[in-house]
Amino acid sequence: MKQSNVMTTDEGMRAYEDILSVVASIDDKNELRKLFDDLFTDAEIADFVLRWLLMDDLKRGKSQRDIAKNRNISLCKITRGSKMLKKKDGFMRALLSERYDDHLHL
Repeated sequence: MKQSNVMTTDEGMRAYEDILSVVASIDDKNELRKLFDDLFTDAEIADFVLRWLLMDDLKRGKSQRDIAKNRNISLCKITRGSKMLKKKDGFMRALLSERYDDHLHL
């Protein structure tokens, strides 16, 4: 059975906005962890964490080939992350720059 893209529907977009509101309203890390543990499978959380580590590796200047080898992920996924960090107004670029640029001198 073909899965529809829920994000192209009004209902899906309303649900996405609702999820964002719920996450933004949680200011306790343990409560947020409980929400994530309820919403996501272990594999989905692992994918989420791997994407975070990938972005961190890129920001620290590791080569895409080294990341692919060390993290056992495709160059395609790494290229997507690299493009995200190159966007001048990208959120991940700003977030990681704020976290790391001062002490890494990037």
